[in-house]
Amino acid sequence: MKTRCQWAEMNEDEKEYHDTEWGVPEHDDRRLFEFLVLEGAQAGLSWDTILKRRENYRKAFDGFDYSRVAAYDDAKIEELLQDKGIIRNRRKVVSAVSNAKAFIEIRKEFGSFDNYLHDFLDEGKPIQNSWNSVSDIPARTGLSEMISRDMKKRGFSFVGPAMIYAFMQAVGMVNDHVVGCFRHRECAQMR
Repeated sequence: MKTRCQWAEMNEDEKEYHDTEWGVPEHDDRRLFEFLVLEGAQAGLSWDTILKRRENYRKAFDGFDYSRVAAYDDAKIEELLQDKGIIRNRRKVVSAVSNAKAFIEIRKEFGSFDNYLHDFLDEGKPIQNSWNSVSDIPARTGLSEMISRDMKKRGFSFVGPAMIYAFMQAVGMVNDHVVGCFRHRECAQMR
């Protein structure tokens, strides 16, 4: 039997997500945009709620094609607010659209969103933590606060320090698998 981070033992969806995605360094901009939208949608809700709706989000947001999402107009936003397969919160939906526009501007400036993110890391390498318990893991860090501030200056919304830290964990900018988890060592070896 595999030992996982405690949060990932609730159901099969969480186990699969934990075992295959969470903490794995992600460099594809479309996938980074997906995580940005999903983490924003998750604010105030459980991650399990979002995982169950992930495929609906992929359909509703055109496979997280940030160029298409950036072009959404008021009619498309109203259509999304009627979609029962996603979280129908106006601020979160509008945020996804405005964040797509800001995402594109960052790509123009840095060449990719991945380049932008990794400029915040020492030599662009993921942060390797060694937490013994999930309760030891912070909800935010000085780095997540810095990234949050910078993103807000660039026009992003729903990017508070705790949300950004969750995003950093999800996309492997930081390895927060606890040391007893079988994924801790595997993710520590990834770049």
